[in-house]
Amino acid sequence: MNTLSTSAFETTTDRLVLRRPRRGDLDFVLALHADPRLYTHAPHARRDDAANAAFAEAVDRHWDDLGFGYWLVEDRSTGERVGMAGVRRVEDHLNLYYRFVLEAHGHGYAREVAREAVVLATEWLPDLPVRAVVRPDHAASLRVADAAGLFRAGTVRHPDDRPDEAPSVLLEAPRVDSLERLDDPARQELLDLWCRVNDAGGAVGFRPGAAREEVAVALARHEEQMADGLATLGAMRAPDGRLLGLAWWVASPTPLLAHALWLYRVMVDPDLRGRNLGRLLMAGMHRLARETDGVEMVTLDYRSGTGVGSFYTRCGYTEVGRVPGAIRVAPGDDRDDVLMTRRLDGRPLVADGRT
Repeated sequence: MNTLSTSAFETTTDRLVLRRPRRGDLDFVLALHADPRLYTHAPHARRDDAANAAFAEAVDRHWDDLGFGYWLVEDRSTGERVGMAGVRRVEDHLNLYYRFVLEAHGHGYAREVAREAVVLATEWLPDLPVRAVVRPDHAASLRVADAAGLFRAGTVRHPDDRPDEAPSVLLEAPRVDSLERLDDPARQELLDLWCRVNDAGGAVGFRPGAAREEVAVALARHEEQMADGLATLGAMRAPDGRLLGLAWWVASPTPLLAHALWLYRVMVDPDLRGRNLGRLLMAGMHRLARETDGVEMVTLDYRSGTGVGSFYTRCGYTEVGRVPGAIRVAPGDDRDDVLMTRRLDGRPLVADGRT
């Protein structure tokens, strides 16, 4: 696993600051992990101050060694510390963790932070899967893991599970991998998803109700691009192998644009809306683009009126232009063609100013 710079993994969400814990946070961390009100689902898992201090030291070493780890979470509006959350390496996986002061419960903070943590891990820490281990009766924690995009992947015996208890639930985030070619089962699976997304109103190249044969023709064109080395298909799958989403990167044959890729056909299972999967697919696609030699920028376009502009903004994109009325969805329904771009290193776009 690559070591990241600390600043690269400190971030903010709409309401929260997510940063590395500092020495002055130790009293807060100890109090957070000693509060008996936070252990109603596993009272026996509460540890003494010495064990909690050792935990805090381990978190600090993890940041030193790998450049990321559990965050200290602050309220952006007040600066108040409200919890700890994030991911850190535990043996063969990245453990997703969230713990908040009792007064912060009910505000959706755990959901907000967990979603951000899994997105960042998917884009920047792809070597190991993201997992969470949750007691089966801890409904709120299970809802957070579901909302972050994790799927149930069986059960596991956690060290804190008592012998007379049922094992904990194991949840795991989906992975995004590239496919170089499609066999017929994969082709049919992809067409099934594409048609369902299209019929649900997704802006993926067709009007709702388009025939499967029409979609198959578009897919064949993408397969030709893949065979020519101009396109990369990214497929997002659940731990059980089920296809959850897909998208393509397409390169320009023009040498002047060799450092950029275009994003096409972003689609996620419409039955799983609200599960953070759109952002996870984008994060995985950004990782695939970053692994392509010489690629520094990525660009996409979408039709106005779909409401996806704010989504792509959250994924780091900036609107750089639009052509009014360029897309005719139906007679009397013309939409703008909106162009958005981002740098893969996260730095802002800077125009050279020349005319």
